[in-house]
Amino acid sequence: QVRLVESGGGLVQPGGSLRLSCAVSGHTYGMAWFRQVLEKEREFVAGIGLKSITKLYGDSVKDRFTITRDNAQNMMYLQMNNLRPEDTAVYFCAADVDKLLVRWSDAEEYDYWGQGTQVTVFS
Repeated sequence: QVRLVESGGGLVQPGGSLRLSCAVSGHTYGMAWFRQVLEKEREFVAGIGLKSITKLYGDSVKDRFTITRDNAQNMMYLQMNNLRPEDTAVYFCAADVDKLLVRWSDAEEYDYWGQGTQVTVFS
């Protein structure tokens, strides 16, 4: 059983920064951050492999967001810089536990999800 708990969301002005954290209990392989606005589909933000060799980003966050993980501390992070109003969403961390992750951007590929943390970027 895997448990994921996000934290670090909040209110920030455009151009500001936030760092999201995901506390992980249990063993995972690939992990990712997704975000969701209201009733829209979850959008892939970033993904990271077990040894942090593989790192992938959604087009809308490339060069602004950085995903990292610390396996010794059982944590995953998302550093978000130069935030924009369109980054406003609930952010979720997700984990793959069966090492069968192929389509990183497909939410259906992930086995466990956190409860989400709200990020609001406003002027």
